[in-house]
Amino acid sequence: MKQLKAFVHRNRMGDIVHALDAAGFTRLSLFDVKGMLQALSTREQEYSVELGEKMINEVQMELFCEDDEVEAAIAIFSKVARTGKPDAGWIYVSEIGQSIRID
Repeated sequence: MKQLKAFVHRNRMGDIVHALDAAGFTRLSLFDVKGMLQALSTREQEYSVELGEKMINEVQMELFCEDDEVEAAIAIFSKVARTGKPDAGWIYVSEIGQSIRID
């Protein structure tokens, strides 16, 4: 089993969720985060006094899937999260040692 952790622009989140759902991926969690992806416009960017850097509001998406589903999930993230600008997001893939279903 794998965990895919993707950091994407907020305005792409809805389309990504719908595409993953249509492909049968259901083990998905979403988190609001601040990050340093390239802003799509000046309206998207804000200055963090704490960090002394320009930041944007991003979404961290965590998807858990079987090993044989990883490439399909990566393809969805890569296609649907595109913004047409460099540094539109990142996908990280990690191994999950065990998963236990709660009934």
